Formats: sequence, C-alpha cells, structure tokens
Amino acid sequence: MRVSYLYLKEIEVRILFVSILVLINYSLASSQCFNNNFAFQEGEIIRYQAYYNWGFIWLNAGFVEFKVKPATYLDKQVYHFDSYGASHKSYDWIFKVRDRYQAFLDKETLRPLWFHRENYEGGFEVNNEYFFDYKKNLVYSSTENSDRPFARDTIQIQPCTFDVLSFVYRCRNLDFTKLQIGDTIPATSLLDNEIFTLYIRYLGKENIKTREGIPYRCIKFSALLIEGTIFKGGEDMIVWITDDDNRIPVLVEAKILIGSVKAYLESVEGLKNPLTSRIE
Repeated sequence: MRVSYLYLKEIEVRILFVSILVLINYSLASSQCFNNNFAFQEGEIIRYQAYYNWGFIWLNAGFVEFKVKPATYLDKQVYHFDSYGASHKSYDWIFKVRDRYQAFLDKETLRPLWFHRENYEGGFEVNNEYFFDYKKNLVYSSTENSDRPFARDTIQIQPCTFDVLSFVYRCRNLDFTKLQIGDTIPATSLLDNEIFTLYIRYLGKENIKTREGIPYRCIKFSALLIEGTIFKGGEDMIVWITDDDNRIPVLVEAKILIGSVKAYLESVEGLKNPLTSRIE
C-alpha cells in the first residue's frame, strides 16, 4: 500500500490546483484574456473531496477548499483567492500534506497581481511567490524548496499567462456557447517558474452526479497532460463544470501512472448566482 500513499500529494492539490486549472484554463484570443466577473463573489466557498484508486481500492485521501475574500493590495481593493488542501489526519502518519495557494486579482480586469504557494508534502517543502507585471509581460519570482535554496528570477510571459489558481476563476467567466464538440483550445499556464502550453478539447454537455448522488447539468472537457512523474501524457483527464453562470467544477478524473484519481464537489456556499444546473 505504500505506493498508493506516495501519490497523495498529487491527489489533494495537484489534481485540483494544477489538473483542474490546466483543464479549464485556456485563452480564446488576446482580447478575451481578461474580462469582467459574473461568476463569483466575495464570500464564496467551494469544497472538494479527493479519492485515489489502485486496483479495487478507493481511498478518500484528502480535501481541498477554495475561498474568495476581500483584500487590499497596493492601496487597491482586490479579490483574494485562498485555497487550502490537506491529507486527512488519519493518513498523516503515512504521508502528510498541507498545501496552501493564494492569489490577488484585479477586480476590474481579473488580471493576476500576486501569487503565493506554500506546500508541505511528506516532508518536502515548497515556498514560491510571484509578482505580475503585465506592462512589461514579466513575472518576478522568489522560490525555494527542500532541494533548492532561495532564488530570485524574472520570467518572460505571454500576455495571457496566469498562475494556476487565478486561471480557474478567470475561466469561470468565459463564454462556452460558441464551442463545437471536438474543438481544441490552447492553454498557457505558469507553474514552478515554467511556462506550459497545452490544450483542452470540448466534449459537449453531460449530466454528472457527485459522490452523494446529486445530479448536475455540466460542460465537459478533456485535457492534454504533460508526461512526467505522475501523468502518462495525452488526453487522460476529464472535467465537468456546472452548466450555469457559476461554472463550478463538479468532478475531475484522471489516469496516472499507477491507478486513477477523482475529485468530487462536496459543498458550496456564498454563490453569486443560482445553482440552476442542479437537477431537482
């Protein structure tokens, strides 16, 4: 069973903070990189439970929580996205995960302004901080982890590049109605000081149920994944988001090198719009 627990760190946060975000994250055109917000508001809280499958065994490995809060940054009122993921305490003695991601976004344009990542995963620690300068298309980063000492860097970015957390909120405000089944859409994301260019494929609409059996009308996508230590590469991840003005991820599932993972929507509160996609 040791092998399965070695993948908990990817279940808790990478599945939600990388996989979901890469999955939903895309740029239709430069004119649509930044847009006004209709999908969320301050006070919104969304919670997920993460499950890992190895053979016939499903483990409820951990949870993730996304919060939208008010904040002031450089004397300006901004959105503060505060997301936290952890392994359940009953698993901590095997593989302890405590991951926190934060971001500030401009309220008018949804441009990312600042991003902070603090991770503790089985004794491995990461501390990354990004400051965005869209006038120069640069990101000023401060990074360190258990293997690398503290370092500063300047990263050249494209106009439509987002950190993984701010991208999911920006994408919740895009128009999905013009997509045809099979359309592929490019995606640009900044993670660990690297720029990744991927794509997602629109798969239409489908009803999907949560772990508790609550049905939702959803928009469905697959995503091209990067081959590496956890993923095989290829379009091995699928996400379902609510087909209403909230655009909340309901379910994410993916194949990994050993087994598969799923992240289920558990609860929501403080939504800006009625949850009309829920089937009563």
